[in-house]
Amino acid sequence: MAVQPISAVGREEPSAADQAEGRYNELLAQSLKKQEEGRATLADMIRDAREKADAQREKFKLAKVTPRYGDAPLEAYARLSRARTQSQVGSAAGYASRRIAQLEAAQRSDPDHADQIKAAIGQLKKAVSRASQKKRALTREQLALARQKRMARENRHREEQRIRQQLRRAQSMRAVRESGWFREADIANRQAEQLSATRMELRAQAEQLGAAAQKSIDAAMQGYSAGAQLAAADVDAPIEAPQVNVQA
Repeated sequence: MAVQPISAVGREEPSAADQAEGRYNELLAQSLKKQEEGRATLADMIRDAREKADAQREKFKLAKVTPRYGDAPLEAYARLSRARTQSQVGSAAGYASRRIAQLEAAQRSDPDHADQIKAAIGQLKKAVSRASQKKRALTREQLALARQKRMARENRHREEQRIRQQLRRAQSMRAVRESGWFREADIANRQAEQLSATRMELRAQAEQLGAAAQKSIDAAMQGYSAGAQLAAADVDAPIEAPQVNVQA
């Protein structure tokens, strides 16, 4: 009897339901992949935005202008030097008094620049006192000028010449004195700035040393704790009893 050859192994064709399920799974996998990519992209965008914001804050922090408290006495002395009348001198003194009140308030809110503020307040108080001194000098000069004019009317030229020379000498000495006030304020301001910078640098160094010392202490404590744990583990380990051979 002849055996008929088997032409092919029986294979089951995938049904329409299986094809639909496979297509659904493929679409679902693609959708999940896109969602993961979207989340990764969003996370990258958030991270980039945070980095840019941090960089911007650091930029503004670095660009922050240091308060120039020493400019107040310099401006007060500049106004006092330009003053030619009693009212102008009074205006310069009023400016100095207002700045003293402002700096006293700033002294409580800005302790990092306490040296500069203190020096500026001291110079401004001197400016108020020196404004009274300039008022007296201007009064003497006005009286001398009035005497000079009277001598001129009376044709007393020699006396007029003498008073004119005295007046010029007094005005020159006053100008030199006021210039010295301005230089004194400038030097005091520079010294205060250097002192503040030195204090801040020493404070930063102390903070760095303190942080380094704290790290060393923490590392030592961690090492000690690890050693103690190992020692405790050795103590808690069971000790094997020695075996005694009783055979003769």
